[in-house]
Amino acid sequence: MHAWLCEDPTGVDALTWKELPTPQPKAGEVLIEIKAASLNFPDLLIVQNKYQMKPPLPFVPGSEYAGVVQAVGEGVKHLQVGQNVACLTGTGGFATHAIAPAAVCMPLPAGFSYVDAAAFIMIYATSHHALVDRAQLKAGETVLVLGAAGGVGTSAIQIAKAMGAHVIAAASTDEKCALCRAIGADATINYSTENLREALKALTNGKGPDVIYDPVGGELAEPAFRSIAWRGRYLVVGFASGTIPSLPLNLTLLKGASIVGVFWGGFARQEPESSALSMTELANWYAQGKIKPVIDRTMPMDQLKAAYAHMGSRGVKGKLVMVN
Repeated sequence: MHAWLCEDPTGVDALTWKELPTPQPKAGEVLIEIKAASLNFPDLLIVQNKYQMKPPLPFVPGSEYAGVVQAVGEGVKHLQVGQNVACLTGTGGFATHAIAPAAVCMPLPAGFSYVDAAAFIMIYATSHHALVDRAQLKAGETVLVLGAAGGVGTSAIQIAKAMGAHVIAAASTDEKCALCRAIGADATINYSTENLREALKALTNGKGPDVIYDPVGGELAEPAFRSIAWRGRYLVVGFASGTIPSLPLNLTLLKGASIVGVFWGGFARQEPESSALSMTELANWYAQGKIKPVIDRTMPMDQLKAAYAHMGSRGVKGKLVMVN
């Protein structure tokens, strides 16, 4: 097998494409022949030693991938050789093969492509947990999605629309705003050229959004929160801008609003049965055509460094997927 190996977590340039022995699964594990693996923001942080999870060295980055089961370990009952699966394991995906715990592998129904599957679990599970579980979103409410043209942003638009919400998508270019409208957003704001607060006031008749979905952080957080509706819910999803914002807590009092943390990984560990039910609903929505990952482009696995550079340029719309 070949894999991108991180032996020194000082950044993307330190990764090396190496030939390694193909491992065999132990009890409870499966060996996956990887067909596709998506590039997520945590995949950048982890090779820079900036992510909350710090795997022992050396490790293979790539948190999310899809492929074919090649071998199963002792005690694995629900998966078999030849079965198509998607996996979210935190590491291991940027390779030709990976060992994965069988419990975190999602069997793929017929018609679920490897590329879509590799770009599915992290963004849709995060957005489902955020909007359904944490925000308790109701049909007819208004959702503001920041960073709306990215992976989690596009998934949030689709899920909110599937739930009957009115969606305002905010992104940094007109091209990205056009993509958001194409996948269902009711209105868009280009926050590079428009004043976010004034635009939100106009689009909501002064009421403000009921739910704010924020995977960006940074300087947009405070003006967005100042625009929130009475009893609004501000979802803290991530900090793609690189800056963790500070919000004046008196605003929560004045708005009767809630700041709600969204950590799908913790939810999946603490509440596995609820997490499994959400994945079942998401798989059904995919089969019904209600949700589908937006794929910016696919690239050969050996071009991973170029893919990282493209992601760093902030030009990605949806997800980048590496293929073998």
